[in-house]
Amino acid sequence: MTLDEVRRFAVARSLFPPTTLKRALNKLGFVQADPIRAPARAQDLILRHRVAGYRAGDLESRYVKLGIEEDFFVVYGFVTRSLQALMHPRWDARVPAEGSGAWSAKDKRRAQLLLEFVRERGAVHPREVDDHFAHGTVENYWGGSSNATTHLLSAMHYRGMVRIVRRESGIRIYAAHQHGPEPADLAERHTRLDAVVDAAVRIYAPLPAACLADLVRRLRFAVPQWHGELKGALERARQRLSHARIDSVDWYWPAEEKMARAVPQDGVRLLTPFDPVVWDRDRFELLWGWVYRFEAYTPAPKRKLGYYALPMLWSDRVIGWANLAVKNGELECDFGYVESRPPREGAFRRELAAEVDRVRVFLGLKG
Repeated sequence: MTLDEVRRFAVARSLFPPTTLKRALNKLGFVQADPIRAPARAQDLILRHRVAGYRAGDLESRYVKLGIEEDFFVVYGFVTRSLQALMHPRWDARVPAEGSGAWSAKDKRRAQLLLEFVRERGAVHPREVDDHFAHGTVENYWGGSSNATTHLLSAMHYRGMVRIVRRESGIRIYAAHQHGPEPADLAERHTRLDAVVDAAVRIYAPLPAACLADLVRRLRFAVPQWHGELKGALERARQRLSHARIDSVDWYWPAEEKMARAVPQDGVRLLTPFDPVVWDRDRFELLWGWVYRFEAYTPAPKRKLGYYALPMLWSDRVIGWANLAVKNGELECDFGYVESRPPREGAFRRELAAEVDRVRVFLGLKG
């Protein structure tokens, strides 16, 4: 087994043939969300490669009928209800950015009053809640000011007391919710935790040992109530996953999958920085031999690739990046290459042009 085989496997298993939106979501289990549009949100850029005829905004517009939920997994995004059920209830957990520790008695009283209000109304806009309670403002995670009720609603959502029923102009609309019971015993808890680990591995495999360990640690966002048991879950995962040692690196992937059968699709694809193919930066460097960094929060003078550089996949090789922007209804493209120049094959030029055309259609732009 070689690193080339691992690379082909990583691309082929993640970028499966396009299917329906619901089937793609069920196959993935989780899709990361990000609010930046460059030229579209991360969730849309992830799904456009995996859903036939996908258009930017389809996930949000069809959310109510898809049987999915917004929630934290390894990061924040959209999860299937079956996966979400494995992670809850998070009875006494705080939103990850708040750190550990239980809610204060004051927070609990406010949350209970707010929950009763939401139950009475059925579905509420945060502004409606704030108008009713007028709790003032709190310091949010990025140093700015947030409405205290909006902040509390987010915390209640993380704990599973409310769910997001839809969005209106990007604003979350909440309704009361109650998750099922916690595991009855240690064996059931291990079964649930192992299933959560397996769901993460299915999305991001194949994984080097160090990346697998980091991925399992990140599940503290998904199952904070079992944070102390993640080390044991990692050891069990190492035992049941397929494994191979290649160039002194141990790689892991789902036991039921055969690496040798992987054949990536030909063509050029521009991937979001949050796509499962490129998400783990350490794995990326091992597979493609160069360092990719997400630079949206890097000061402009220090950027090397661009504000929201999209990794450029050519068959099973990430050979460069693209910065895309929509100005005056036109798609503007700026490309960069690891080897300073694009491949010389005419096939590459044709495939890159075809990918840019697909992006235009996805964004609803004229050719």
